[in-house]
Amino acid sequence: MAKEPLVIHNPGFPRSNTYDPDWVMDNQMGPNALWLMEWLGRDMDLKPGMRVLDLGCGTAMTSIFLAREFQVQVWAADLWVNQDENWERVRKAGVEDLVCPLRLEAHSLPFAFEFFDAMVSADSYQYFGTDVLYLSYLVRFLKPQGRIGIVVPGLMQAFTKGIPDHLTRKQSNGAAFWEEDCTSFLTLQRWRDLWEQSNRVDLLTADTLTEGWRFWRDFELALEQTGKNRFPSAAEALDADQGRFIGFIRLIGARKSGQAGVNLYDSGLIATMEKAGLLKANESI
Repeated sequence: MAKEPLVIHNPGFPRSNTYDPDWVMDNQMGPNALWLMEWLGRDMDLKPGMRVLDLGCGTAMTSIFLAREFQVQVWAADLWVNQDENWERVRKAGVEDLVCPLRLEAHSLPFAFEFFDAMVSADSYQYFGTDVLYLSYLVRFLKPQGRIGIVVPGLMQAFTKGIPDHLTRKQSNGAAFWEEDCTSFLTLQRWRDLWEQSNRVDLLTADTLTEGWRFWRDFELALEQTGKNRFPSAAEALDADQGRFIGFIRLIGARKSGQAGVNLYDSGLIATMEKAGLLKANESI
């Protein structure tokens, strides 16, 4: 008997609906990354031929999506997923002329100053971008007026009485939703404040995804039903939450013109400053 095709269909994401559901589920590492990237891409003003950094690309699904949908050149950068595995996915997707997979740490990027036309990140920026210094560092590699956009899971409102019980208690699968890394979930206002503190970016968009919690829950349920979930499902906690606290946040900014500041993540900062005449030898900053 023929196998029934998997169906992941959301009318709000017509581009994503054209991708093989098995492929999407097999390569997921959390919420449906194609939905998140499609939401982000709507307002990124991406044009064919642009150089785009996909930071924290995971299994490179979002990079493949960007290449196919917008005909941009994508540098697919991730720390946790081997670049050889991602290259195989890129080749099978037929976009090897547009996507370059790399294994990189987000605080040690090897790119030239003002190399990229745009930067994106879906469901990963919260792991490295909550540092108040990070945005100014990252946009060193972005052209003036180039767009940077992120989508992250976050808080729809701040906790006023501690973390709600429905997020910390164990679900029927034995796993709780709220883990230590969830402390990187910020509210929209906190993200706005963080980006507005930087004098390197003009904030253009800061909003939340309507019904985002429901989309996340539905994708978790689909993974459960097909046995394709890599991680314990969060569907019960999301259903109990009903979007009161958990959802998705989108930020888009444009890099301001002007000289980049000092790269405080540079392990050779002192030598670099001495060479540039900004610091005398044996003199502290």
